[in-house]
Amino acid sequence: MPVPPILCYHKVDTRFELGFTQLEPRVFRRQMETLARLGYRSLGAAELLHAVGSPADGQPAVVITFDDGYASLSRFAFPVLADLGLRALVFVITDYVGRENTWDVQYGWRRFAHLDWEELGRWQERGIEVHSHGATHARLTWLSDAEASDELARSREAIASRLRTAPAGISYPYGSVDGRVRRLAIEAGYTLGFAGPSVADADPLRLPRLPVYGWDRFDVPLVMGRTPLASVGRGLARFTNRCAVGTAAIQRLLGRRYAG
Repeated sequence: MPVPPILCYHKVDTRFELGFTQLEPRVFRRQMETLARLGYRSLGAAELLHAVGSPADGQPAVVITFDDGYASLSRFAFPVLADLGLRALVFVITDYVGRENTWDVQYGWRRFAHLDWEELGRWQERGIEVHSHGATHARLTWLSDAEASDELARSREAIASRLRTAPAGISYPYGSVDGRVRRLAIEAGYTLGFAGPSVADADPLRLPRLPVYGWDRFDVPLVMGRTPLASVGRGLARFTNRCAVGTAAIQRLLGRRYAG
């Protein structure tokens, strides 16, 4: 089958910020309730790996993912998924688990806390799989082989050590991946790699995702559809993803990839 739609959320929070990634909890709840009402099956990592390249089974499927692992997910997102029987993948920045997001550029000078290991373990038991978003959120394509390998391996080892389950998936920070990073991800033990909206592969190590940003206030099937409105949303998502180069450049200038 074609790659199932892979949704990418970041912050689900009532606290407003000037960035694009914050989504109101009531909007998130409505989107998830619509998916459940329409009979969508949410896939875990193993099911997704099996689905890529396999014949469709007729039931609509979706993959729900969260980048960065913000603490607000435990209050506003994960309980909604548990109530509806939906699974999800959360990608954590392992050097910042249980800490504030000093790795990022604070839009509006606001810091957001990240989930801690205890919370991650508790939600993992309820169908929220924990996977890697790197150790420090460094843009892997800008690193040397040794640095990128350290980001990939150290984050995977941290999750395996703390949660007793080695993650299959890596969400490449900023969605940035090339052939070299793909190879290093395989060498580190990953079997799934999640990229940005500009990727159009059915390669398990370069899977495209559809970011859901603050302006995506309508129901998810419309976000995933082929309507003109959905096309506009995808275009904005691709533009925003390219703008993230600036955030990565500021990080690098300030030396934040070595923080933690």
